[in-house]
Amino acid sequence: QVQLVESGGGLVQAGGSLRLSCAASGRTFSSYGMGWFRQVPGKEREFVGVASWSGGSTSYADSLKGRFTISRDSAKNTVYLQMNSLKPEDTAVYYCAATPRGDSRVAAAYIYWGQGTQVTVSS
Repeated sequence: QVQLVESGGGLVQAGGSLRLSCAASGRTFSSYGMGWFRQVPGKEREFVGVASWSGGSTSYADSLKGRFTISRDSAKNTVYLQMNSLKPEDTAVYYCAATPRGDSRVAAAYIYWGQGTQVTVSS
């Protein structure tokens, strides 16, 4: 059974940092892209970034470049999302997801999803 389990969300003040983790299990993800999305109530799920599991490439939403970084620890089967200089508008539920389609930015291309973790940034 494939599982993606996010952790690390919480409440942080504007300007602060958080690191989200996504522990993957149940299959080999070596050829998958591991993406992060976020969603606020009433809005569509928004692409944050994606990294190849092999670690060769990363891609980010233009609006988040320079503040968010994806990394992975193959030994732990875990992908991370480091978020710096957080803003109130970063408040959302953050999801980890896996796609066999390389570095897709489209949510529909992702076939495995975690349950999400809430990030709240106070002003």
